[in-house]
Amino acid sequence: MSSGPLRRLVVLRHAKSARPEGVPDHRRPLAPRGLRDAPAAGRALAEADLLPDLALCSTAVRARQTWQLASAEWGTPPPVRHEPRLYAADVSTLLAVVRETPPEVETLLVVGHNPGLEDLVLTLAGDGLDDTLDRLRAKFPTSAIAALAWHATGWPALAPGVALLTWFRVPRGGDRA
Repeated sequence: MSSGPLRRLVVLRHAKSARPEGVPDHRRPLAPRGLRDAPAAGRALAEADLLPDLALCSTAVRARQTWQLASAEWGTPPPVRHEPRLYAADVSTLLAVVRETPPEVETLLVVGHNPGLEDLVLTLAGDGLDDTLDRLRAKFPTSAIAALAWHATGWPALAPGVALLTWFRVPRGGDRA
């Protein structure tokens, strides 16, 4: 087992997107439900004390809008890097991007897409608290947030099975539960 400071990787699947006719996938905006759910995701992250030191966000419009609305719920949002490699990324690409995180970052937020994010969490999680892993395996819907933690000397040490899934939520805005 690696020693070092506690590192946290928080992944946020973009909020519900619209499917306007003739709009390419990369340019799809959030749907009305997504516009309500993204701020709820930001509030949930703040309430869980999972605010990041750095955010990496897909360049897709729906991911950028999710980031903007979620981070607007915080006093001072952290720096964000819009990363083209996160769009439609598989586990190996996501892991490569995350491993490039500067060593001073203790909590990293990745805003992106499925199935890559779900697969990444399931690959990294050696175990989960309570029933978090079972709930995540059942469904990782839009606006889902998963938090992983592990002790490591740096981000390059992140490897399959080394993290603990500590938190999983699907925040919803408006009148829905």
